[in-house]
Amino acid sequence: MILTVTLNAALDLTYRVPALSPGGTHRVSDVAERAGGKGVNVARVLHALGEPVIATGLAGGRTGERIRELLAADGVPEAFAPIAGESRRTVVVADGAGATGFWEPGPAVPAAEWTAFRRRFTGLLGVAHVVVLAGSLPDGIPADAYAVLIGLARAAGVPVVLDADGDPLRLGVAAGPDLVKPNAAELAGLLGRPVPVPTAAREVRALGAREAVASLGGAGLVAATVDGDWRASLPHPLDGNPTGAGDACVAALARGLAHRQPWPDRLVDAVALAGSAVAAPVAGAVSISRWRRLRQAVTVCPVQEG
Repeated sequence: MILTVTLNAALDLTYRVPALSPGGTHRVSDVAERAGGKGVNVARVLHALGEPVIATGLAGGRTGERIRELLAADGVPEAFAPIAGESRRTVVVADGAGATGFWEPGPAVPAAEWTAFRRRFTGLLGVAHVVVLAGSLPDGIPADAYAVLIGLARAAGVPVVLDADGDPLRLGVAAGPDLVKPNAAELAGLLGRPVPVPTAAREVRALGAREAVASLGGAGLVAATVDGDWRASLPHPLDGNPTGAGDACVAALARGLAHRQPWPDRLVDAVALAGSAVAAPVAGAVSISRWRRLRQAVTVCPVQEG
């Protein structure tokens, strides 16, 4: 079973428009409402793949209730901890060429609620084979929150995948996660300077992560692993809504870790599943049939040092 953690869960709203014109008035052709936040999206993708999963994190207020209702409607098991604050909403405006996102900051979480969540997380580790820690932290949650959870998981012998940014990423990497999945901008922020992505991924391993997979957006992935360095990509970038592509990638990587899948196969699945998410109408959705077709087009090759 894979346990996903979303400390800043959201109610995701996606508005579809023919074309986005800043400053203009738009007639929305379709509105989609889904439970969201990076870990929630990962859990939904894993559920679509038939992988046993539990989504946990923090959820509060009427928005938090709606998040739980939508997860139940999707058939995704959840064990969210209730909080007093109101969970956030996110809005994505998507047209045929891309998407523009608006993220609310999220609730303020007092220390007692964070302590209660750590107890819940420790209990859930007893049934987890892999943990995914993903997304931003709400106000009141300390910057070392992911480092603390990584320590608890390591003590329980459960491997961890980390997908974060800024100080939560920096402190989390130092705690020794099994895998991190930054993008190029997050790598530059972590290292304090722009570095070629293959080199940057190797440097992240030196900082404490066992392995690292860096996203190049539509250009694919670079992986620095214990079995060598790899690059994986499709023949060309795909048009669509990229909002949930990174979460689909993380889902494939967590699944591969749980099943001890060889790295080239793991990267094929990750690139193809991310591509399937780009083509989906809303964030956090994938087409399994499209994923299977895209797998045949993914190329994986070794990356030479230097």
